[in-house]
Amino acid sequence: MIKSWMVIGCVSFIIAVLGNLITPSQNHWFKRLKRPQWLFFEAAIPLIWTIIIICGTWSAYIIWTHNPNTNSTWLMMGLYLLLEIFTLAYSPVMFRSRSLIVGTMLGGTGLLLCILIMLAVLSVSVHAGLLLLPYLLWSPIGTYTTWEMSRLNPQDA
Repeated sequence: MIKSWMVIGCVSFIIAVLGNLITPSQNHWFKRLKRPQWLFFEAAIPLIWTIIIICGTWSAYIIWTHNPNTNSTWLMMGLYLLLEIFTLAYSPVMFRSRSLIVGTMLGGTGLLLCILIMLAVLSVSVHAGLLLLPYLLWSPIGTYTTWEMSRLNPQDA
């Protein structure tokens, strides 16, 4: 029998792989952009987001196990899925549009979605809510970084 954590984990993994597949491999545009001087941790960003996605997936699993197969739980799974899609759309949409403002808007939208999800899940499980903290802590940093890059690269805003 397939376990619910396997399904939730596989869906999350498939969305992440699809996001990677649709990201243009020719991201010379992004690589040439000026970065803030304080951005010394750029190489760690993929690892940071991997941890955040794992935490979000685990949070979704906890919510599912509290009340499986109900309308409200399916709605929550849809919100988690929407959050992951917005999060993973950042690179392909920003690279294709060549607009840092688009990236900033996606980052801000992800943050707002995560806040809404956290508020909703806290009444079901504090642990599930706490697993969203990495997103809530990191997303403003990433969004601010993209916004700051738009100021340093006005021609690519």
